[in-house]
Formats: sequence, structure tokens, C-alpha cells
Amino acid sequence: MRKYLLLLLLPLNVVGQKSSFLPFKKYPFPTELTTSATGARIAWAMDEEGCRNVYVAEGPAFSPRKLTDFSKDDGQEISSLSITADGQWVVFVRGGDHGANWGDDQPVNPAFSTEPSKVQVVSIPFAGGKVKFISEGDEPALAPDGKSVAFIKSGQVWSSPLDTAAAAGPGATAATGPATPKNLFTTRGNVSSLQWSPDGHRLLFVANRMDHSIIGIYTVGAPVLQWMAPSFSRDESPQWSPDGGRIVFIRRPGRGGAPDSLLVNKPSAWSIYTVDTASGKAVLLWKSPKTLRGSFPSTDGEANLHWAAGNSIVFLSYQDGWPHLYSLDAAGATPALLTSGNPVLLTSGNFMCEHIRLTADRRHLLFSANAGETPDDIDRRHVVLVSVNKPDMQVLTPGTGLEWTPAATGDGKTIAFLSATPQRPPLPAVMNLEDKAVRLLCADKIPADFPQDKLVTPRMVMLKTPDGFIVHGDLFVPTGGAARKPAIVYVHGGPPRQMLLGWHYSDYYSNAYAANQYLASLGFVVLAVNYRLGIGYGYDFHKPAHAGPAGASEYQDIKAAGKWLRLQPFVDSSRIGIYGGSYGGYLTALALARDSKLFSAGVDFHGVHDWLGQSSLIEEFKDKYEKAPDYEQALKTAWLSSPVSAIDTWRSPVLIIQGDDDRNVRFNQSVDLVNRLEKNGVPYETLMIVDDTHHWMNFANSVTVYAAAADFFVRKFMQGH
Repeated sequence: MRKYLLLLLLPLNVVGQKSSFLPFKKYPFPTELTTSATGARIAWAMDEEGCRNVYVAEGPAFSPRKLTDFSKDDGQEISSLSITADGQWVVFVRGGDHGANWGDDQPVNPAFSTEPSKVQVVSIPFAGGKVKFISEGDEPALAPDGKSVAFIKSGQVWSSPLDTAAAAGPGATAATGPATPKNLFTTRGNVSSLQWSPDGHRLLFVANRMDHSIIGIYTVGAPVLQWMAPSFSRDESPQWSPDGGRIVFIRRPGRGGAPDSLLVNKPSAWSIYTVDTASGKAVLLWKSPKTLRGSFPSTDGEANLHWAAGNSIVFLSYQDGWPHLYSLDAAGATPALLTSGNPVLLTSGNFMCEHIRLTADRRHLLFSANAGETPDDIDRRHVVLVSVNKPDMQVLTPGTGLEWTPAATGDGKTIAFLSATPQRPPLPAVMNLEDKAVRLLCADKIPADFPQDKLVTPRMVMLKTPDGFIVHGDLFVPTGGAARKPAIVYVHGGPPRQMLLGWHYSDYYSNAYAANQYLASLGFVVLAVNYRLGIGYGYDFHKPAHAGPAGASEYQDIKAAGKWLRLQPFVDSSRIGIYGGSYGGYLTALALARDSKLFSAGVDFHGVHDWLGQSSLIEEFKDKYEKAPDYEQALKTAWLSSPVSAIDTWRSPVLIIQGDDDRNVRFNQSVDLVNRLEKNGVPYETLMIVDDTHHWMNFANSVTVYAAAADFFVRKFMQGH
């Protein structure tokens, strides 16, 4: 057995590769694009080599201006970015890991500070000025008059005026004025989904009480709370009507009941209700069809519920097999409306809708979709506009680029969005709605040494699995070099994700895209596989039978990708590797354990290795007399779906990478695997990153881990060839 401890060998093995990979990672990455409800003001966050700051611009010129000046690679993300309706203040949350499965509101400290930064609500004037750290907290909701902000702190609701705040935190100039946050009210459970009424006198919220959740209203100055149609259900996603007289919300069954089968997909019922805020009377407006496709949607934003103009209720449903937008009349329910066939389908076709927002006048929906003029657009994103009450959708940004997270300015004249191509990394952009002219912002932020000229254009390939699924992949083929090249299968995480024919809208997958391009520049063929369980290809692909711990049916897609590569004349069939993170790390480990003859080396980023240790299967039925009818079979299936169950056939060398503040996959998953590999004499290497999370919040760490992965494949597949 040969074992490397990369934590010890880091200066020798990684530093040399780090310098050559670094230019591929030196791109600005914009997120959190938002607009003000009036005027033409926009804001976005930008990550520049780990320094995350807020930028703003104002029409008609839309000249970018850096608003904050955080100058350290300290791992503190910016989220919940918003602008007050009057455009005077920019508010955001600094800190945390909001892509985590747990602990997303807890401090992140990959820079090893002796005083870790707290997760804080922050404000700054749009015109520029001092950064003000208002309070520890999260999920800010701006009052309509722009004078105050409500937020969540320790599961309860607090509020603060915006013109005075606590002293500034690390990295900012001290602010003036006393700390003024106050607790608005206290209730049982954890509170979320804050939303002010149009007049700013009442605050809508959801109180999550574990097996049920209820919707409440806090009225400024009132001594008691109101509860809206409380029940034994989970009520969520409340939205005000434009006049503030009613709300619309989602109702799902509360948790409980007799245990059902664990190995069979079952419909997840949900309904849409309206309720009069004065009387508390609730009206059932629509209920989902009792089908798998009618289940509560699990794509971006879930139901994406909105109360739009003209008394239209708009929402997203998978009921026709694709996550599409529908419209209902909020005037009242009729027996006919309670069936699935009566909502107006606003979008139709074989594509999905995500990143959905209402325009300020509530008459249109903006969203990104994998729709367009060519078949390849199913593996892209473009900006789409549709009315809230009729199916008149328009793809506003056709072509071979990628565009996402659109938002209209308050004056209705401009759409802002994020834009990329296969070569150019993402940048903010604005489109004039009158002439459809598009202008990029911050193009000067792309470093001069960023290797755009070395980036290949991935092409879409399709392969068929033994059980009949059509699987898409993005193929990166380097130019020149040997006629038969080593190849790498890249496996995304999630699993509800889709890799694209260009830069991705997620910072995590922008890392992977940069790494795939870097591997191609080194002479590797790379195939990024969009395996079943992913989004973008319809419900049946997204929710297949016997997947994950229920049978790992999606592994067939990964094996099919490896076999497809083995048959290509430009691939050396003896040098096929695999790598991926999170769920992709799980499938990477499963491939190495089951099929070492096909996949001769791999890199496993924070993967799941034992479903019984990661899932709630055991804990959910612990100390319960009544168990699911197939409980024992489910335990066995979960074990057999785990990489550790096939450890005896694992022969290929592997590099295991994980941060020990991972809040998505338990760190013990890698500790356990290392011990098993050691016992079985499987060659492995390890790279443990101290105090970073699943998402590599520290820029230097993201460079280190992907450089190490590339170095591993170079050593395994290129040295000596």
C-alpha cells in the first residue's frame, strides 16, 4: 500500500500546481443582484479573489461604483442584498454559509481569526458612506418607507432604524450612533418569512413549530399577535395582496401519520389558500393533483408564490412534467378551480423556470430558463419575460451565452441580469427594454492574466443508459497533444443541479467549471455528466425511482459516461478518472468502489460514503415501535447503495478532500472512509482544510483544493506517459 498525507506534503505537491491553476480562478464572481422598487437603482455583490463587496449603479448611465471596502479573504459571504424602496439604503447580511444544510447562520472562520466575525445585518447609504453593522441577525426585511429593517435573531424578530446603528465591525470605518435594535415580539418556534404589509404597519411571518407551522401578523404598537387560519398543517410562503387586505399562502400536511414505504416515491400534496386578514377566514383556492408530478416543487424557490396585478396568483408547479408557471384568479375558488386543469399555464415547452421575480408593477414575471432557439439551449440559461395572466413569454437574451437572475428596475425601463459565455466569466449586465440593447458592467474587473484565450467551448453530448435514460453531458476537448488523451468524468453535487455549456450561476460550480477548463488546458478530456436526479430535464429525470439511498439508480449514468469515454477514439481507455464534490463525491466514491477497472483514479470532495450515517433513516425510527413496512429492506438498500459496502472491490487510488467545518456532509463521512481504505490497503491521499465549510468560503482554500485535484490526476495519468 502507498499512502500520501497531503496535509504534510502540501508545500511539495501543491504549491507548484497552485501557481499554474491560479489564473483560471482569478475571475470576479457577481451574486445577489437586486433592484429598488422605484427609480433605476441596482446593486450586486462581487467576490474578487475572496474579497466580497457590494457594488451599485444607477440608470440611465449605470456606471458601476464599489460601495463597500472589505479587503480581506476572510470567508465572509454577502447575502440577502436589498435596496430600500426609495433607493436610499443598501442592506445585506455579512457572514454565515447560506448554502449549508445546518448552521447556515453560524459564524464561518476559515481565516482563523481569534475573534470570528458574527453573522450580521449591515446597512450603507446608496450614495456612499460608512458601513453600519446593525446587529447580529439574518433574513432582513425592509420597511416600505425605507426607514427601518426587521430581521431574525436567535429565531425571533428584531427591528432597527436604518439611520442609526451599532459600531462598525472589523474591516470597516466606525459608524456613529448608538445601537438601537429591539425585539419586536417573542413567540414559540423559529420565525421566518418576514414581509411588511404595503402600508408598513404590519409584519407577516411564519412560526415553525416542528410538526406544524402557522402564519402570524404583528401589528406595530399592538399588544397581541394575529394568527391566520391556524391548523394542524405546515403553512408557509405567505404573500400580501397589493392592498394588504388578504394574504395568499401554501398549506402542506403536518408531519406525522402512519409510516409509509421508504423505497417508493409518493406524491407530496399541497394547496393554495387565501385568507382575509380582518376576519381570518381562509378560502381554498387550488389544490395539487394527486400525482407524483403534482407534488410540491423542489426546484429554486419551490412554489414561487406571488400575488400579482389584476388579482392574479402566480405559482410554479411540475404538474405537466416541467417546472412551469401558472396563474389563478384570486377572486375566489369554485369547484372547477380546485382541479389541476384550470390554472392558466403561462409557460409551456420542455424547459424549466427558475430565479423567478415579479416586476415592480406586478404585471410581469422575469425568470431564467433553459429555453431558446436551438436544442443546445436546454443546457444554458436565458432571461425570459411573461405576463402574469396570459402565456406570452419572450426569450429576451437568445444566443450562445448564458444569462440568469434577472430583475427589472423600479421604473420599468431596464432589466438587470448576470451574463457569461463559455470563455468570459460572469458579469452584471443591463438591457434597455425599449431597444433591447445590452451593456456589460465591470468588464474591467476581469484580470489581465485571466486566460480567456485558453478556455475551450464545451459541447453537448448525449448518451443512453442501459435502462433507457437519455443523459446529457458537457464535453471539454483540449486541442493538440497526443491523439489519445486521458479523460476525467466530473460529477456535480446537489443532486438537483445542472451543469451548463459555459460558466455556472453558482459560485461552487464556477469553481468546478474553472477546474474543468484547467484540466482541459493540461491535456485532459473532461466530461461533466448531468445525471438523473438533476434539474433541467423534467420531473421524471429529476425524481427517478430507486435513487440515492433507495438504490443508487443514478449511478448507471455515471458508469455510462465512463464507458462512453472509453469508446471515443481521442481517449486513452486505460486512463479514465473521476472527480466530484458532495453528492458528486458520493458518486465518485461509488464508481471507484464498484468499478475500479473502469475508473482508475479519483478525487472525492466531501462525499457521502455511508447513507446510514448521513441520512435520518436510523434516527427517524429510533425508539419507535411502529416502523415503515419496508424499513429493514430500506436499511439494507441504503447500505448497498453506499460506497463503503463495496470497499472490498475498491482498487483505484483516491484523493479525499474535506473541510472540517462542513455543514452539508458530516466530516466523519471522510474520517470513516479513510479508516476503511487504510484497513483494506487501498492507496489514498488526504487533504483536510481546517475551519472551512462545504463551499470553500476562503478563496485561497478553493485554489488549493482544485490545484491539488489537478496535481493528483497529472501524477496518476501523465507522468511517465
